[in-house]
Amino acid sequence: MKRMMVAAIALCALAGCERAKQDMYDQPRYKTYAPSPLFEDGASARPPVAGTEPRARGAFADSSGGRHGVDLVQRDVGADEAQTNPYPVDMTLLKRGQDRYMIYCMPCHSPAGDGDGLVVRRGFPAPPSYHQDRLRNAPDRHIYDVIKNGYGVMVPYGDRVEPADRWAIVAFIRALQLSQHADVASLPPDVRARLGAQP
Repeated sequence: MKRMMVAAIALCALAGCERAKQDMYDQPRYKTYAPSPLFEDGASARPPVAGTEPRARGAFADSSGGRHGVDLVQRDVGADEAQTNPYPVDMTLLKRGQDRYMIYCMPCHSPAGDGDGLVVRRGFPAPPSYHQDRLRNAPDRHIYDVIKNGYGVMVPYGDRVEPADRWAIVAFIRALQLSQHADVASLPPDVRARLGAQP
């Protein structure tokens, strides 16, 4: 009998916990711009505290780079509006592009850019090879826009890859294309000699 009594009390207590849990989800709250009698001005929305610094917006919001403010955002806008790569193509840019490519592009496009990445080998639709004439002859802006907005089954990466990194990836893709389709006449003499010596 005593056990039955303890079990009944436990069940009642558990039922009360469920109600308390539901109350946590259904807390009283104000909708945006709703009136409130708690404050003198009658508004529930509160103005920023004096001395509050505005945060960066756009691609730099919620990032450590956001603290640098308007200059970076303006540079970001300039890079996003450029029709050709606005950065000097040097080893620093290519290394950055390679790094970003390996993170965002390689799973589908493969390390060589031939469209045979690990995701494709597991059944995902194959992207086109970067080494086909259509993409070798496409303007840089086309590749940039595909990274930003997506294309076909490729999702947009505009929210993950900032404009400067998109241009770095474009530069690296151009290097990949050149690695497979370089004009032999444009190579340095020692490289041409090594190529001629190969069987």
